Amino acid sequence: MATPLPWLDVHQLVFPDPEHALKEPDGLLAIGGDLSSERLLLAYRQGIFPWYSEGEPILWWSPDPRWVIFPGRLHISRSLQKILSRQPFTFTSNQAFADVIKACSEPRAKQAGTWITPEMQQAYLQLHEQGFAQSLECWQGDQLVGGIYGVVLGRCFFGESMFSRVSNASKAVMVELDSRLQARNFVLLDCQVRSAHLLSMGAEEISRREFLQYIREGLAGTKTDSLSRNPIPL
Repeated sequence: MATPLPWLDVHQLVFPDPEHALKEPDGLLAIGGDLSSERLLLAYRQGIFPWYSEGEPILWWSPDPRWVIFPGRLHISRSLQKILSRQPFTFTSNQAFADVIKACSEPRAKQAGTWITPEMQQAYLQLHEQGFAQSLECWQGDQLVGGIYGVVLGRCFFGESMFSRVSNASKAVMVELDSRLQARNFVLLDCQVRSAHLLSMGAEEISRREFLQYIREGLAGTKTDSLSRNPIPL
């Protein structure tokens, strides 16, 4: 008999051990709770993230294996290098976070809905106000054509979602992000799960146990109370 998933109490900030996550669906760990800043930051520190659709309860995940990109090991094709050498884009950080998360929330082609619900957007906007949720924006002139947002804790960037409105904008964002993470001595970029796009750019598969070890390395020296720690800006 399958072990029932634990329901999280909104009044208790606690998660089950990620090792108790289901194998199918891969990484489903718990249900319920809330999207308070304190709970979200606790989740990320333990390699856990929320992912659910509108109308569902909050679902918490910690998949095994985990897909990551190590700064400095991003794969940049020759054709992309050639395009970027013409400097078709400019980049900013944390100048249009609300616009980035809104663009990321728009349903993709052949998708009926989005997992970045209004509730999720509000939760990450609050994290952004505290400095933990950050964005990198890609511009053509004064037009926002691509971007990525995620959570920064210690020297870890937990990627949440990205968007692109013109060819190569999402790839250009990844190249710029990789450069900034290298400059700030980040340990990893968490991609969460496998995608063909990220795989083509050098995403690697590691075990959950390895992933949690990298998080510990990236958080070394930070305070236990993560809300009292000033995040590293992109």
